[in-house]
Amino acid sequence: MSIPASFIQDLLQRVDIVDVVGRYVPLKKSGANFMGLCPFHGEKSPSFSVSPVKQFFHCFGCGKGGDAIAFLREHTGMEFMEAVQSLAQEVGMQVPQEDISPQQRAQRQAAKQQQDSLVDTMERAAQAYCEQLKSTPHAIDYLKRRGVSGAVSSRYGLGYAPAGWNYLASVFPDYTSRLLEEGGLVIHGAEDDKRYDRFRDRIMFPIRDVKGQCIGFGGRVLGDEKPKYLNSPETPLFHKGRELYGLYEARTDLREAGYALVCEGYMDVVALAQLGFPNAVATLGTACTGDHIHKLFRFTEAVVFSFDGDAAGQRAARKALEAVLPLVNDTRSVKFLFLPPEHDPDSFIRTHGADAFTRMVHAAMPFNQFLLQVASEGCDLGTAPGRARLSNQAQPLWNLLPPSTLKRLVLDELAQHIALPAQELEGIWQRTNAPASSGHPAPDGRQGHGSRWGERPPRQPWAGPGRGRPAAPPPASRRVEITTGPDQAVRLLLGHMALLERLDNDDWDALVHLPTPHGPLFAWVEAFHQAHGTQSWAAVQQQLDATGHRDWVQQLMSGPLGHPEDDPQAQHQELRSILKPLLTQRIRQLQTQLAQAYASDPGNQELRQRYQALLERSKNL
Repeated sequence: MSIPASFIQDLLQRVDIVDVVGRYVPLKKSGANFMGLCPFHGEKSPSFSVSPVKQFFHCFGCGKGGDAIAFLREHTGMEFMEAVQSLAQEVGMQVPQEDISPQQRAQRQAAKQQQDSLVDTMERAAQAYCEQLKSTPHAIDYLKRRGVSGAVSSRYGLGYAPAGWNYLASVFPDYTSRLLEEGGLVIHGAEDDKRYDRFRDRIMFPIRDVKGQCIGFGGRVLGDEKPKYLNSPETPLFHKGRELYGLYEARTDLREAGYALVCEGYMDVVALAQLGFPNAVATLGTACTGDHIHKLFRFTEAVVFSFDGDAAGQRAARKALEAVLPLVNDTRSVKFLFLPPEHDPDSFIRTHGADAFTRMVHAAMPFNQFLLQVASEGCDLGTAPGRARLSNQAQPLWNLLPPSTLKRLVLDELAQHIALPAQELEGIWQRTNAPASSGHPAPDGRQGHGSRWGERPPRQPWAGPGRGRPAAPPPASRRVEITTGPDQAVRLLLGHMALLERLDNDDWDALVHLPTPHGPLFAWVEAFHQAHGTQSWAAVQQQLDATGHRDWVQQLMSGPLGHPEDDPQAQHQELRSILKPLLTQRIRQLQTQLAQAYASDPGNQELRQRYQALLERSKNL
């Protein structure tokens, strides 16, 4: 909405920029102004000046400057409206609203109060977990064994949730408060009307928004129990597709380091901070999204994605590539770092040292090289058909880039590998009219997991010879007479979507590479779950109407075996028994592909290492 300029002027006259900046930067009086170390770049001598007379800040080192609103936006990553509302609330001013009815205004005010109450509840829980950690020796010992110091634990506000079922009842006098359920702290069993804590006997990682408010939690077990990691569910405050763990804590370090290091889990973030890389952040049990990237680019112009070197890491990297391409421009740097399969960032640094990891970061693969690598999969560039396939697979990725000089340079690189002049290649792509958002097919020719790369334009209905192409046939309707493992996996995961939270990347990789119709359905299910979180079967059913899977899935779900009613642990055990042979089958497929690739390139040690890693995975199933 539009805010009158007169209101902004009045607001800036009422706030004191020294107080606003002083909450984030230690300031000392120096003549008529206040001085401090600039929060926007690393420096040892103060060059950051705040003028109480002009109500203005300026850094003589990096050149950044502005009023109190500009400072909040630059330092905390707030949007303009967020910064205005934050300052207005401090001085008791009401931000003008568009012409709405008194009833609508009252509703908005009530919603705001409800949100504030929910934030207070989450902050109170975070403080309680933090205090509990201090008096729990075995939790402290666990963090010490992981190399986490007290200072790093304090930086991230780590805590401990006791093993009892109702610990939070000792923290909140009203354990039946709906705020505890809305915040995802307490689970209310509908059948037995009992309440119990969601997080029990876990190290707790508070998840904070850019304003530093606790909006959710991640919890990790201290042993090998499953699930190892547990996140807050989707709540009015917490949306995992938008939030990054550690972003609030790293906001200053991102600027000092000059880049954001995106890793795969919150334990990686804490370990990296301990080992000298406090500029690390992590997604929260979901693939990297455009919202994640947009939020990062508010703090830094350079992003390095760090992934494990196994198949699951490669798949996660491809999703990140697809998410970041629409936001790349001529001034932003995006790279991809792949660690050896046997290492995560923590183990790599402890084995090889921080300097070695720094060298790997600096030598990480630029996004354009990774784009070419992804688009080249399955392409023999020594043949015309192979180069044509590269063109087909590169086009939808290139289309995702916004107009820029960089986009043109990437086209030139691709054209060299396709062996066509760039202008001619661009003309061919324009004539094919491919969609701007699509995906890259997996090496076996099927569409990759959770991806739309390499997808061809929608086929037009058959209009006679020379007048178009026949429409793709819809998925065949299936009679559900004999249940199969994939059929039962569909019933379990659609009837009880909470089970999706317990699947890892390897599980998804096996499911989405199943033959039609199961593989495409599971790819859709994962995308739906990432976008909407855990939903009821009724909600999923409505969305199925827009897919080609509705009829056969409804047959499965309405049959005598639909909606298994066992307890959650039994359902999970049944799902694992189904997944084990599917994982074995998928590993064999990948081994076959790697063996064929290695036969044509016997000197490629990377292929050999990937094959050995698959053997180890097979042994551990």
